[in-house]
Amino acid sequence: MSLGVCTISLRLPENHSLKDKRKVLKSIITRVRGRYNVAIAEMDDQDMWQLSTLGVAYLSNDGQQIDKVLSKVVEFITQSRLDIEVLDYKIEIVPFH
Repeated sequence: MSLGVCTISLRLPENHSLKDKRKVLKSIITRVRGRYNVAIAEMDDQDMWQLSTLGVAYLSNDGQQIDKVLSKVVEFITQSRLDIEVLDYKIEIVPFH
């Protein structure tokens, strides 16, 4: 069994308030959860209007499946919202027994 963790740094250049940011992130989080069956939440930069860091977790017996799903999540976020820039992302796979 392995746990995959992906951190995604986002820039939301068109946001001008925390309320705008929450609206955009809620939409992304809901869509990603429903489509990929992953755990996802904002984990950093909560007080910044135009920046956010999302954490995504996925559990599986297959490390390749984990990498595939988490890569698709990043791709989905990049392609589904043209008003958001993915600044960076990192995928880590942690095996455990």
